[in-house]
Amino acid sequence: MTGTGRDIHAIVQEQFRSALPARLGVAVSGGGDSMALLHLLHECFADVGVEICVATVDHGLREASAEEAEMVAGVAAKLGLSHDILQWRDHPVEGQSGNLQEQARNARYGLLTSWARLNGISVVTLGHTADDQAETLLMRLGRSAGVSGLAAMPRSRAIDGVMLLRPLLEVTRNELRQFLRDRDWHWIEDPSNDDTRFERVRVRQAMEALEPLGLTVDSLAAVARNMAAAREALDWYTFLAARELVEVHIGAIVLDQRQFRTLPDEIAHRLLVRAVQWVTGAVYPPRRGPMGEAKDAVRHGGSFTLGGCRLVTRGQRTWVCRELKPVADEVTAPGKIWDQRWRIFGGDVQSYEVRALGPKGLQYCPDWRSVEVPAAVLEGTPAVWKGDELIAAPLAGNGNGWSAELVQDSEEFFTALLSH
Repeated sequence: MTGTGRDIHAIVQEQFRSALPARLGVAVSGGGDSMALLHLLHECFADVGVEICVATVDHGLREASAEEAEMVAGVAAKLGLSHDILQWRDHPVEGQSGNLQEQARNARYGLLTSWARLNGISVVTLGHTADDQAETLLMRLGRSAGVSGLAAMPRSRAIDGVMLLRPLLEVTRNELRQFLRDRDWHWIEDPSNDDTRFERVRVRQAMEALEPLGLTVDSLAAVARNMAAAREALDWYTFLAARELVEVHIGAIVLDQRQFRTLPDEIAHRLLVRAVQWVTGAVYPPRRGPMGEAKDAVRHGGSFTLGGCRLVTRGQRTWVCRELKPVADEVTAPGKIWDQRWRIFGGDVQSYEVRALGPKGLQYCPDWRSVEVPAAVLEGTPAVWKGDELIAAPLAGNGNGWSAELVQDSEEFFTALLSH
């Protein structure tokens, strides 16, 4: 129990009601949220046969980061838990441009999922709280986000076969600090939490002025949960619509234009966003403005370029395919993954390489029209080259003993419509 009277242990245990993993990972920075999560998981599950494994990502962006990671290692040792320090070695140097917090977050997730796979850990827990959820909601509100954006952070998310779980999204930062104080456990305050150069810090400070209006952490987090429920309903109807009007063919998403026109705007938006993400592998969706133009292109039979994709309409069908430009310089060996989604198999690989077919290669495929696929779609597909000589283009009717297959099964496009 905490000073608020809520049983945080019960809240955490409820997040694992379906099944407890044999090995449970926990990401601990040393801050109050993650330190509280570490102790909560240990108290809830250490005596029921769950092996808790601790990891700390040292971003190397502050002088004290290595010392803080060692502090977490000491706490884990006292609890009898294994601990690993994961170092971000490719962080930007001072003066480099870009969103540093976003880069650090992406690096953190990459390091954690790699660590988990290496150690046979299927679930890694993160210390995000109701405060983080409320702040994320306000940040996305400022960007005119739709339902998915206002749903903020999902409770769980799968990355590279590892489930990232946030068991504390219903618990406030103050509750967790009180939990730690009641047991005389210590944590580290990250000085970046007061650095107003970061948007999240400015939003956090602004929330103090919003509380008298009823815009509290609890109320904003509740809005995010409501939006998450709405998102699930919309995802379900998007899935049903996709089953009716989508075909997956040679790595492209093919939309029936007539049926697409009849869709409610939000369902059409979500279906097209997921199509673009599936073709390109992008984590984040395109912005709403360009998406509106893309929807109009599908409805009216035009062409459009968006987020690494081309939309091409032929005969009442719109193909969402890979744009040539982003893959024009992509080169790999036969049998290796090309553009994160294709493998080509065939004959002698010693002097051959896999590159995009492009318009030049298409000229060497006299039977490409027989496959009944638009030229713009085929240009962004993989082909086998030896220097400037085209050896094979399996998807353009010029297999020559070679074959191309998707790394992801086509059915995964439909299942992705129901995941976040």
